[in-house]
Amino acid sequence: AGVPLAVSKFVSKYNAIEEYAVGRRLFKSGLLLMTITGIVTFLIMYAFAPLFAGIVIKSDEQVISVAQVTTVIRAVSFALIIIPFMSLIRGFFQGHQSMGPTAVSQVIEQIVRIAFLLGGIYVVLDLMDGTVTTAIAVATFAAFVGGLASLAALIWYWYKRKPHLDELLEEDRGEANVSLRSMYKEIIAYSVPFIFVGLANPLFQLVDTITFNTAMDAIGKAKTSDYAFAVLNFYTHKLVIIPVSLATAFSMTLIPLITTSYTSGDRKTLRRNIDQTFQILMFLTVPAAIGIALLAEPTYTLFYHSDALGTSVLRAYAPVAILFSLYAVTAAILQGIDEQKFTIFSLLVGLLIKLVLNIPLIRLFETQGAVMATTIGYAVAIAINLYVIKKYARYKFSLIMRRTMFIFGLNAIMAVVVLILYGILAQYLNPESGFQSIILVAICGGVGALVYFYLSLKSKLADKLFGERVTKIRNRLRIG
Repeated sequence: AGVPLAVSKFVSKYNAIEEYAVGRRLFKSGLLLMTITGIVTFLIMYAFAPLFAGIVIKSDEQVISVAQVTTVIRAVSFALIIIPFMSLIRGFFQGHQSMGPTAVSQVIEQIVRIAFLLGGIYVVLDLMDGTVTTAIAVATFAAFVGGLASLAALIWYWYKRKPHLDELLEEDRGEANVSLRSMYKEIIAYSVPFIFVGLANPLFQLVDTITFNTAMDAIGKAKTSDYAFAVLNFYTHKLVIIPVSLATAFSMTLIPLITTSYTSGDRKTLRRNIDQTFQILMFLTVPAAIGIALLAEPTYTLFYHSDALGTSVLRAYAPVAILFSLYAVTAAILQGIDEQKFTIFSLLVGLLIKLVLNIPLIRLFETQGAVMATTIGYAVAIAINLYVIKKYARYKFSLIMRRTMFIFGLNAIMAVVVLILYGILAQYLNPESGFQSIILVAICGGVGALVYFYLSLKSKLADKLFGERVTKIRNRLRIG
């Protein structure tokens, strides 16, 4: 997680002063280092898998055993062999403000991973009559297969764009004499905060992993703890994280732009980039999170099965996606203005709050308590980041506050329409049925999206955020 953004920041910094050779030297030496790093981390994860599994499984009454968890950890550890190597290539392209290779390689990675996952599970369970543990191991090994496909795409992009990159080398000023030692010292200084940002969500989940079963066991819920934990950290989390992918994409593109404007001292462009990023982020993530919360029951049924616990947790967890997104973007802004040390501080404070509150809140509210602790921890971490941005970037939040309130107003109207429509359709369609839940989500979600899109065009908010292309669409539709 830390390498692509750290490398992109490093490369964009030296590209801004036309020292292209510095970034190329980092790229060449970094490939060897990342290969070694990948192999070492793979060996550590594979060898110590039983120890990691023992941290998770706390009670003999739990359905899942240490041996089963060990098998799955070892299966997924193979992905670490190529992830660092692949991350460096992505970061190098991003440093040249070329986001296409990263985006395409990520799409290819997921398509191949899911295809291998589904095919592998089918072969193990239906053709070989294997165990569920073996099927899950194959599914997690799919991360390695998807990574190989992604790496192949990146290598193709490298050979395709190498002539252009070589042309930049010819324009190199050659005035920066940066040793490899200084280079890696700078990369490490950049990457440590990036690593913490990338690990933020997994670290919050790790707190649940370590404390959830203990807290549930203390209130006599050990027999249901495994399922409740799966609902929290796997089933609902996978749905909640969908809107967060938008924030990840924005944070990746944000780093080079902010670094360039900050390095060149262009404060006006810096503030404009921050303005635009916050607004687009809220414009996209707020309706997605609210939509998932409103349609929690049919959405959970659609992806998994009808379940009261899953529905209630998803309804409470979905709005937290807004906080996940805000943390990713605020942390990215701190990286761009060279205040990354506060990123680590804010995350540690948030994690400490999560750790302190998790067990007491789980004892009081069971699974919902873990969601509450995550919400409070992230909210505090974001508040710290916003304060630092205000102080060191001399950034004023007045515009963002007005636009955010307006966006929530549009979403309130959308929510009323969706709730009324859902109430009517629920009289005829059963949200506990897999097929009928698809219809409910499609109709209610589709109408909600159209209402929000219409309101954003009518108010000309979309024009202000996305420019002339949206204005042309609005004019063609004769809205406003």
